[in-house]
Formats: sequence, structure tokens, C-alpha cells
Amino acid sequence: MEQCIVISDSFKGTLSSIDICRIAKETIPRIFPECRVRTFPVADGGEGTVACFLEAVEESDPVTVTVTGPFGAPVEAVYARWGDHAVIEMAAAAGLPLAGDRGDPERTTTYGVGEMIRHAVEHGCRHILLGIGGSATNDGGCGCAAALGAEFRDAAGRAFVPVGGDLDQIAHIDTAAVEQRLEGVRITVMCDVENPLFGENGAAYVFGPQKGADPAMVRRLDAGLRALDRRIREDLGRSVADQAGAGASGGLGAGAVAFLRAELRSGIDAVLDMLGFDRQLEGTDLVITGEGRIDAQSVQGKVISGVARRTRPKGIPLVAIVGSADDSSDAAYDLGVTAIFPTDRTAVGYPKLCGRCEEDYRRTLLDVLRLYRCAEQS
Repeated sequence: MEQCIVISDSFKGTLSSIDICRIAKETIPRIFPECRVRTFPVADGGEGTVACFLEAVEESDPVTVTVTGPFGAPVEAVYARWGDHAVIEMAAAAGLPLAGDRGDPERTTTYGVGEMIRHAVEHGCRHILLGIGGSATNDGGCGCAAALGAEFRDAAGRAFVPVGGDLDQIAHIDTAAVEQRLEGVRITVMCDVENPLFGENGAAYVFGPQKGADPAMVRRLDAGLRALDRRIREDLGRSVADQAGAGASGGLGAGAVAFLRAELRSGIDAVLDMLGFDRQLEGTDLVITGEGRIDAQSVQGKVISGVARRTRPKGIPLVAIVGSADDSSDAAYDLGVTAIFPTDRTAVGYPKLCGRCEEDYRRTLLDVLRLYRCAEQS
């Protein structure tokens, strides 16, 4: 084997994707000393996405900026940049951990997210990948848009930056300055949820409680998102509320489309395109992917399915090393997965599993490599 690519999601709570890539770099040369090992840790758009890109793209650099946090206080946020590309995670400026115990989606803002995008654009970035997992907000992306120049005015003509609690006060929206600032810039949003903007399956009802909203607040937040949708349709002539993913990140999915003219895409597909993964596959003999548990959901837009769609047309073997495999995981074979290897070697409780997960992964990887070597020699 001359070249092997390892591109794995994390095993939630046990192994990060960066850990898995490190193990692969240490282990593969034991069986194939001459093999070129390429590793691409991936994340789903939430906290850790930028760290994965910094690890995966050698020429990338971390950029630290001071931006507005979820409650208005300044926070330091980091994004990844290389050439005219940038990867930004909204959690760095408006994530749940930053809200701490003060969760209040009627008051939190995505303004800092817009400041990060503005900084990247002002420093020459023209291709921006925005991860929107793990938000503490429900402002429909209005704060983000305001930081990029959008104007929101109330019935008296006063400009303000809307938050989740006063979206119904917006009487007029003007995004001309945003369109001018983002001319020639392509923004792709990593979005793996399909929730609409409002309603029982929308941003407030589904995600509001985990951000600190009680039932009464959920109803108020939902009403605000409905009012925002009316303003977007009337002032901007765009209908985004029912688009799959509009309700992601407290409505930032909808706001990114309406205000920034962004595109919502499957997280793994957006990541693979940003990495130029199809080009990386040239000359590759084996690809190893994985996630903590493979089941029916794994074939619906998760890392394994996204990678399989790229390797199958090229006839490259794809092995999935996973923490555990559900009976429904056989569907992955129809997508182009060659073989599935669970790492769980013995029935132990979660505390013991955490202590041995790295060695279990290493041993499973060695089994895969020995089998591949045997096939090469036959």
C-alpha cells in the first residue's frame, strides 16, 4: 500500500477525530513502513470544527479576533484561514458554553459571528465555511447580519440589533450594505438538521429548551421567528422559513440564506469540498473512516455516507472503524462501504470503555491493516 487516507468523525465522549488521526499516523507504518498516511479529522460544524481544519490543512493558520459574545461582552474567538479560504464556527462567538449558566435565548446575539465573517472578508477571504452547531441564540441570524451592515428598524424608524426577545419589533430590514460587503464572497453553511424556522419542529420548540427557555419563552421565541419571516418576505422578497435547516442554530440557518445569501449544505459534503477531497483521493489505495456508532442514521448525511459517495465511483476500498454497529448498519454497504469493524471487543461498562478506547481502536486498525496486507500478498 502506497497511500492511505484516514478521515473519521469522533467517537463521542471517548476519542476525538484528532486522536484517531494521531493513532493512525503512529500505527499504519508498523505494517506498511513506506505508506504515505494522509489524515483528515472532521467535525460536524460545532465546537471543534476549526481545530479539525487546522489539523487537516497544513497551510492553514489560526486567526484570533476579539468579538462580541452571546451577552455582549467581548470574547476571543479563533477561526482557520488559508489562502482565500476561512472556516468559522459560530460556537466560538455565540456557543452554549459561552452562555454558561445564564442561558437566555431572548437576550443572546449572533453579532460576534458576523464580526468574525467581516474580519475574514476584510483580510481577503472569499470562500467561507460556517459551522453553526451548538448555539446559545434564537435571533434568526439578525445579529450576524447587523455586524455585516444590515439595518433593522422599529416602527419609529430607530435602528437596533434584534435579539430573540424583540424580533417582533422589526418594522423594516435593509441588507444593501451586506450585499455590497459580501460581493464576490461565497458562504457555505454546514447544516445537518432539517428543522424549519418556526412551528412545533422549528428552532424555538426543538432547541429552545436546551438553551434555557421555559414553555412560555418558547412560545414567545416562536412568535418572534414568525414575525421575522413575515418581514423577510415583505422587505427582501425571500421565503426561507420552510427550507430544510432554516431552524438550525436558533434560526441562523434561515438568516444566513436570507441576509447573507449563503448556501446550506450537508456538513460532511461541505467539508470534503473545502478540503478538495476528490483531488486528495488520487493515488490512494485505501480510505479508513468511522464514527462512534454506525446505524441507519449513518447513511443519511453523516461522515461515513459522505465519504462513501466520493470513494465508490473511484473504486477505492472504504473501511469503517466504528465504536459499535447497529443491526441496521448493513445499509452502509449499499453506499459503497467495503467493510465495517467495531472496536468494542468485550462487554464492559462505559467508565471502563473510556479507559481502553484508544488501545481498542489501535488493535482494530492493526487487524484491518493485516487483512489488507494479506490481500495484497495473495
